[in-house]
Amino acid sequence: MDYINAVLLGVIEGITEFLPISSTGHLIIAEQWLGHRSDMFNIVIQAGAILAVTIIYWRRLLDLVLGWREPANRDYAAKLIVAFLITAILGLVVKKLGFELPETATPIAWALIIGGIWMIFAEWAAARKAPHKEITWLVAILVGIAQIVAGIFPGTSRSGATIFVAMLAGTGNRAAATEFAFLVGIPTMYAASGYELLKTFKDGGAANEDWTALGIAFVVSTIVAFIAVKWLLAYIRSNRFTLFAVYRIILGVLLLGMAATGLIG
Repeated sequence: MDYINAVLLGVIEGITEFLPISSTGHLIIAEQWLGHRSDMFNIVIQAGAILAVTIIYWRRLLDLVLGWREPANRDYAAKLIVAFLITAILGLVVKKLGFELPETATPIAWALIIGGIWMIFAEWAAARKAPHKEITWLVAILVGIAQIVAGIFPGTSRSGATIFVAMLAGTGNRAAATEFAFLVGIPTMYAASGYELLKTFKDGGAANEDWTALGIAFVVSTIVAFIAVKWLLAYIRSNRFTLFAVYRIILGVLLLGMAATGLIG
């Protein structure tokens, strides 16, 4: 049963990490039925999703590194670095303040609903802008801030927050906004996962882990995330994000109803 739960959580993480529907929110909710998982487990399955998107963008990443002499690549890489540094610095501040993720479904439900409504508005507003692909410095700064906001409020969705901030701040092209959001997410999530892993090992939290279950969840998360991201990148070429916004609102309303009736905490 533990291995089946590991597969299920790996699937949930793989699907939700980069789709704009909130992975943290879904995992917190899933744990109400599948049992609470250690920080180590959640870090490992997230690492699987990051690995998947790294594989998908490996040519782009290699081009940025090897083609650093080209002004366009240097400019793009510099904006990625600035966005990452803003997230890293603000993330350390949040950690020092002792912020803890909520363990109940109600705040996540509201974040899902509000985020869904905001996504519909953002799509409408972005459609009125010229669909250019340029990533401005304002976009880079706001994307860095958006990652922290999403981390503080589970249910917001890191990918959703960063994509739509990029679109509203001037990058009207969905594909360009999504690529920048995902590329910023790679170093951000590797750094966050590495930080938490070191902390877990230091505190001795890894001693009692079921490494077989961890391995299963990691592999499942990687495979499922690869498929999900590939599908998303193809989907947004000719479709808006409205489908995800509607899903978020429906899920949020269902969770509020389940919380009100005591079905979930």
